[in-house]
Order: sequence, then structure tokens, then C-alpha cells
Amino acid sequence: MRAAFFDRHGGPEVVEVGDLPDPAPGPGQVLIRVRAAGLNHLDLWVRRGLPGLRLEMPHVGGSDLAGEIAALGDGVTGWAAGDRVTANPGVWCAGDACEWCGRGEHALCRSYHVVGEHVPGGFAEYVTVPARNLVRLPDGFPFESAAVAPLVYQTAWRGLMSRGGLTAGETVLVTGASGGVSTAAIQIAKHHGARVFAVTSGAPNVRRVAALGADLVIDRLEEDFSRRVWQETGKRGVDLVLDSVGEATWDSCVRTLSPGGRMVVYGGTTGPTGTLNIPRLFWKQNAIIGTTMANRAEFEAVMALVLDGTLAPVIDDVWPLDRAREAHERLEAGGVFGKLVLTP
Repeated sequence: MRAAFFDRHGGPEVVEVGDLPDPAPGPGQVLIRVRAAGLNHLDLWVRRGLPGLRLEMPHVGGSDLAGEIAALGDGVTGWAAGDRVTANPGVWCAGDACEWCGRGEHALCRSYHVVGEHVPGGFAEYVTVPARNLVRLPDGFPFESAAVAPLVYQTAWRGLMSRGGLTAGETVLVTGASGGVSTAAIQIAKHHGARVFAVTSGAPNVRRVAALGADLVIDRLEEDFSRRVWQETGKRGVDLVLDSVGEATWDSCVRTLSPGGRMVVYGGTTGPTGTLNIPRLFWKQNAIIGTTMANRAEFEAVMALVLDGTLAPVIDDVWPLDRAREAHERLEAGGVFGKLVLTP
């Protein structure tokens, strides 16, 4: 099969496109003929090399994908060759056997791993995934839209709804607002009746984020977003911050919180270390909460809203698989709004 892969960690130059052996579905798995696959920042981190991550090389990235079932592994029922599908990229233990899966907290599973991160992903003509992870696509639903939703929408949903406890009428601040999770979060928050402040950079991105429904979009290149939030909320602050930027914005994000406000963190793209004014934290009775991915029920809930058109995945561009290295370069350089899609 044709695939985009790397056989060593490094910059975009390690990405190549060539032929690899076709995978075969194991018990409980299906083989998917990939029609579209979405690029995430996770793909950049895996390519560079993550601490403790040991990969079988060559490695094929791509956590988000959509296509048609090509073959069924032993024991798979309820599916047939030709069915149009996408898949949850998070994989947990069989039979919900561990403590965390027994509680329905699949993202905390001791054996939890992610398609495209720990095992081969969708930047190829074929990929295998567990049949229990499949979601059926409605007739006519674009493969490209289905291929950019699973990872970012489940992350945004869990961060806002489950971990952040968002309720109607609250005020939310979303940083890095041109990214995939953030564009999903803006839509989810508005759908649930929140007032949304969003932080991005550059006039074009400000216009695009506003078009997603954000009530106020702040250009961080033009002003201090924490000061603007403070002014816009009458010196109250926001109820909830959803942040993945990390080190560069950490202190400013904490300062925007209202008394009793929550900050939910799902990434740290600018660095792993954040400073914190501890008296401010306890005096305002704030909470700082970590989150990543989602459990099965959360994933299915948000994907239902994507597939019925309530939430609309944002696609920056669609490129052929042969441009995989260029896609890595473009995402790494910044300027992508929403998601890039590769088509094998």
C-alpha cells in the first residue's frame, strides 16, 4: 500500500511517501480503505519523538481517518465490507477489564493508546482499527469532514462539558482559537449557551474565528488578552478557560479566571512549565484541571452532533497523500486554520 511514514524521529524532512506492506485485521478488528485522514499537532510531536514513546519503525501517523470497510477480522459482527465509517482513535482494554474502563473512564485505561501515535494510523491506503471504535457515516456525509472530527471534537467535549462542567450562561475563554480543538470548542460552547471569548493571532484569523460564533475575538498580537477579558467582564473574569498553549499564556489565563472559575488544560504547545500565583489560586478558589481525549460515551455524544450537522468541522485544505511532508511543514510553521486533510 501507499503510505506516508518516517523511520526515524526528526523534522519534516524525515517524512516520506512510499510502499509498505498491506495490514491485515486481527480478531475484533476491521481493515479500512482510507479515503481521508486529518493531520493533528499530535502527528508533529510523534514525528519529533515523545519521551517514553517507543515505536515500531517505519511508523505511519494519522489519528483521524474515514473511509470504507475493506475486510473484517474474526469475531466482528454488525459490519460489512463497503460500510462508510470513521473511528475513535482512542483504544482501551478489551472487555473494559481494568478499574478505569469499568468506571467508563476509558481515557484513563492503563493500556490506553492512540491510533497514529502508538500504533499505525491513517496516512496510508489501509489501516486496521478495533470494530468497537467504528462510527457509521450517513450517506453522503463527506469523508473529509468525518476525518477531521474524532480527536479534536472529543477532546473539546470532554474538556468543556465533563471536566470543565460548562453550563448555559457561563463565560468561556478559548486560547489558540484557530486550531482544531479550539474551533470545535467554540462551536460546542455556543451550542450549550455560553458566551465565548477567543484568542488568536492576525486579522484573517480574527475574522474566521468570529464567523464560528465567538462573541469576542482578541488578537493577541495587538493587545493583552487578559486585560481585555478583565475589561469586558466588568473585572469579574471568566468562568472557564480552555487552554492548550501552555507556558506562553499560562499566567495570563489564570489571571482571567473569575472567583470559583476553572481552567482546563489539554496541551502545552509553547512549553511544559507554567508559573502560578498560589495565593491568587486559593483566595479566588480556582481549579486547574487536566484533560485529554474522552471516554466512549463522550465520543459518541459529540460525534452524533457532528454527523447530524449541528457541529461543523473546519477544514483548512485538502491535499493528496504525496504532500504529507509539506503538510507537516505547513502545520509546524503555523497559519493553518482548522485542519489539513490528506487523501491517500
